[in-house]
Amino acid sequence: MLLSSIACFSQDLGYARRIVKTLASPAFKGRGYVQNGETIASDYIASLFEKYGLVPLNAGSYFQSFNIPVNTFPGKMELRLNNQSLVAGADYLVDASSPSVDGTFPVLSIRQSDLNTSEKFDLLISKAQNAFLMIDQRPDSSVSKVEKASIQSNIQRLLGDESIAIKGLIMFTSEKLTWTTLTYQAARPVITVNKKDLDPASIKKVTVDVDAKFYPDYTTRNVVGMVRGTSNSDSTVVISAHFDHLGMMGTAVYFPGANDNASGTAMMLSFARYYGQHKPKYNTVFLAFSGEEIGLLGSKAFVEHPLIQLNKIKFLINFDLAGTGEEGIKVVNGSVFKEQFQTLVNLNATFKLLPKIDIRGEACISDHCRFYGVGVPSFFIYTLGGIQAYHDIYDCSETLPLTSFENYFKLMVKFFEVL
Repeated sequence: MLLSSIACFSQDLGYARRIVKTLASPAFKGRGYVQNGETIASDYIASLFEKYGLVPLNAGSYFQSFNIPVNTFPGKMELRLNNQSLVAGADYLVDASSPSVDGTFPVLSIRQSDLNTSEKFDLLISKAQNAFLMIDQRPDSSVSKVEKASIQSNIQRLLGDESIAIKGLIMFTSEKLTWTTLTYQAARPVITVNKKDLDPASIKKVTVDVDAKFYPDYTTRNVVGMVRGTSNSDSTVVISAHFDHLGMMGTAVYFPGANDNASGTAMMLSFARYYGQHKPKYNTVFLAFSGEEIGLLGSKAFVEHPLIQLNKIKFLINFDLAGTGEEGIKVVNGSVFKEQFQTLVNLNATFKLLPKIDIRGEACISDHCRFYGVGVPSFFIYTLGGIQAYHDIYDCSETLPLTSFENYFKLMVKFFEVL
């Protein structure tokens, strides 16, 4: 009977697709800190926790509020180089730490080799007073390793030295545009441009209008619920995923975050739905974190103010980037908790569910890290292969394959059974 129940739930791939499509939709504003995106997402998750009969753990509430500093871009987002308008998200990104800027400014376009000595650096600064420096960062084979170190040091000065009188920086690159979100606002705006038909040496003028707003104490929240186990044990299993993403860059551009991490949230919710109807052996707590993208701050808040006894956690599994799987999965902390890792490998060998299970050591790159840091046994698992969209406008539900989602779910149900 249990096996047929697993099959029924795991084969409902349509459920996972609906969750991902919903969380990654424009209505959720990229699940960030502009237009209440993360609040909309947390309300949605809490409504599903209630639907599946999860017990709220915070004095009758599913929410655990905490405060974070965050730099946001809630308004205008416009860029013209010479007289050519560029498309936000596709052609350029404004650095997540940038302050507001509005106006038309001269541009001094330079190569990396123009920053390879302190003398050249000082000369450039004297020329670029109240102008934007445009640095061509495309690979340059003429630059030596020693020069690269000096160039990087001088670029860091340009980024962080408030005493330098330049107006801002434009970094021209051939690399993929990747955004983030940050807890501070820097001294000057930085814009990264990747546009194939643009010659950086030809740029003499920039017109820019960026509206930034820094919040020193923004209130966001985790979502927490529990299914009571049948064993009468006080041991607890934790299933977690972060639901936040990068939000919006201006009023028109949002970052869908389908793989990162609507997919992991869909996996967590699939388990909440399943265990809501098929009671687990141990008390099972479901943690949906905000603040992951800005520094694992939601899990930090939970560990510092836990709603359960951390020393009762038998094991924690954190799902992040669960949307592919053509090449299997990778288990962070697999080399630390070798017995549990080997259990996963053996189950997969028996039931032939995933192409491969790779092992990895410690890596503080997702919310498991906060728990592992206080002694909680934990894995962070992510899928391998498939699409390369990440922290960009292309990580959308329409192109997320969820290739191994069903079998991944089956494998983890079997794992939880034998913990």
